[in-house]
Formats: sequence, C-alpha cells, structure tokens
Amino acid sequence: MKLDTHLTPVTAGLIVLAVLFPYAADLHLALFNGGLVQVIEDAQALWLLFGAAFTLCYAFSSGLPARSRTFWLWAVVWWVVLFGRSISWGRDYFPDEPKLLFRGISVILIGTLVLMPVFSRVLRQEVMRRLRSETLPIWTAALVVVAFLISDTVEHHRLLAPLFLHQPQYQDLIEELYEIPFMVGLFTLTAGMLRREKRSVATALAAAH
Repeated sequence: MKLDTHLTPVTAGLIVLAVLFPYAADLHLALFNGGLVQVIEDAQALWLLFGAAFTLCYAFSSGLPARSRTFWLWAVVWWVVLFGRSISWGRDYFPDEPKLLFRGISVILIGTLVLMPVFSRVLRQEVMRRLRSETLPIWTAALVVVAFLISDTVEHHRLLAPLFLHQPQYQDLIEELYEIPFMVGLFTLTAGMLRREKRSVATALAAAH
C-alpha cells in the first residue's frame, strides 16, 4: 500500500479540535442533563447514515465495474454496522421493545459483515487488491485510529484516560467528541478512495478508446 503524507486542511482542522477537546471540561460547558450529549449522538447517527447512502450512491452511479461494487457494498455494510452500534441497535430510540429484537439486529448486521468476505471470493480479491495498490493518506488514517483509541480509553477508564478526561462528569461528552474526528476522518478516507477509483476507471476507458 502506498502512503500519502500530505496533510489536508480538513485533517489538520480535526487534529486541532482533537487537541482542544479535553479542555471542554475546563470551560464548564453546560451539559443540559445529558441533552448536549444526546444531540451529538443523534448528529453522529445521521452522519453514519449519510456515509452509507453516499458510498452506495457514488459506487453505483460512477460506472465502476461489478467487482468494485462488491467491495463498496461491503463498505456500506460497515457504515450500517457503525450506525447500528451508535444507537445500540435501535434500543436508544425504542427502549420498550424486547432486548432479543436488538440482539437479533446486531447478530444479523455483524454476521453479514463477517460472512460476506467468507463466501465471496471476488470480495476477498478486491480487498487484497486495494491493500496492494491503494494510496493511504497517513495523517487521516492516523487521526481515525488515534481518535477511536482515545474515545475507547475515556469510555472504559483506561490508564491514559486522565490525560483527556479532566472532570468525571464530562466523560460522555469527551467520549462523543472524540468520535467526531473518527467518523469524519473515516468518511474522508472513503470518499478519497471512491474518487481515485472513479478517475482510474475513467482513465482506463479513455485509453481503451
């Protein structure tokens, strides 16, 4: 895999925000009895749905070959799984429904994600092809990984949590704030891959004619 060391303005802005997030507690932001966190969570859920819709529409309207569309359909499932996890598989909005229903939804979505590459030889080949030839924006990828790890660290009170969580009552807020650069960075990586693949297909078609 090729590495792109160029730092984009979007990634640079997200890095700055990530550095500033721990100081949100020092500003004594009003939490509105959890209302602020709920608004952020709802916005994140909408963003993940947008990521799924964008990936699906772009991949199937850009003239990509069927093999490539198989990979991007799998990517859509990833977005849907992230969406499902963000809303506790629907429990956040329908708390009175049986727990078995939400467990079933999670099993179906995660099972689909895992089983697609198991049963699809084409998908496995497409994944390997991208691992060999795709260009990875290293700064954006690093931001996605680090933001996810910090969010997980804050959520589970791991060893380095005090570096990012200055006041315990802001735990949920800090956790959700760090999920923002994770989700935006993930979308940036996806959109970049789609654009490069579309250009590659267009170049190949032009050369063939």
